[in-house]
Amino acid sequence: MRSLLRRWHHDEAAQDLIEYALLAAFVALVTLLGVQLIGSNMNSVYRGWDTATQDPALVETPDPAAGS
Repeated sequence: MRSLLRRWHHDEAAQDLIEYALLAAFVALVTLLGVQLIGSNMNSVYRGWDTATQDPALVETPDPAAGS
């Protein structure tokens, strides 16, 4: 058992694996935060466009009986 622990302690492959796992977790976290930020910004832009197109002056049609 002692030789197994000593061999595992001196094996650097586990250290590389932990470093890659931490790097992957960091990339995933940054990606998640970036997508959330972009999503909320896009939502506010689309809401602004929606509000602008709800202007009654844009949808009012002239009265044909009123003449030219």
